[in-house]
Amino acid sequence: MLFTNKTAFITGASRGIGKAIALKLAREGANIIIAAKSVEENPKLGGTIYSAAKEIEDAGGKAFAIACDIRDEQKIINAVEQGAAHFGGIDILINNASAIALTNTEQITSKQFDLMNDINVRGTFLVSKACIPYLKKSTNAHIITLSPPINLNQKWFEKHTAYTLSKYSMTLIAQGLAAELKKYKIASNTLWPKTTIATAAVKNLLGGEQLINMSRKPEIMADAAFHILSKNAEEFTGLHLIDENVLREAGETDFEKYAVMKGGKLFGDLFLAP
Repeated sequence: MLFTNKTAFITGASRGIGKAIALKLAREGANIIIAAKSVEENPKLGGTIYSAAKEIEDAGGKAFAIACDIRDEQKIINAVEQGAAHFGGIDILINNASAIALTNTEQITSKQFDLMNDINVRGTFLVSKACIPYLKKSTNAHIITLSPPINLNQKWFEKHTAYTLSKYSMTLIAQGLAAELKKYKIASNTLWPKTTIATAAVKNLLGGEQLINMSRKPEIMADAAFHILSKNAEEFTGLHLIDENVLREAGETDFEKYAVMKGGKLFGDLFLAP
């Protein structure tokens, strides 16, 4: 298996895309550090670090679950240190944890603004910072940040400037890390879905069951991440990638298997839809 003895640190891995990536890598032999804040299940969200760990272990992988709110730098440091000590290092970082509020400037609260910047921007930066010393010791180390390619078309700012700022900042962090860490042969890329992905945020915050039925399963992002992480880190870095494009380049032709509702109309994701 390609990732045997490799360890992935994944933020927000208790559910959704983060958990799907964790399961994919675990099936390929990777050890998974589940760094998320859910220790008790919220019925609207589903999943905890412990239930995710059980799924990973049931799939034949090894998991280390640790409660980590990435708004707290000391909790980040503790999670990285304990996870690395448990498995003997960190080879892969998936910056998956994110907050969303699609609210215009007049309506957004300072609490919402701060939450998105604390998690999406500050959290991504500090988790990356904490993992770098371990990634430097790895061979073929990768960072994937789940954020979109930057598109300055005004339509992506008009309705949710604060959210757009936070997600584009994640992409800028990834771009900066690609340049900064290239000399250490550490890759840094971003990954974003072409269509909406069926997650708790889509169901609870964006469009309910109707939008879920126009979405793809998180497994498409997991499969795309797998192919990115399989690349030579020294050469494959500084890219802003779309899940479907990654898979097409890898030879995938069957995308219907990823649809929540087979044959249904798909809804383009933010920052990509025409």
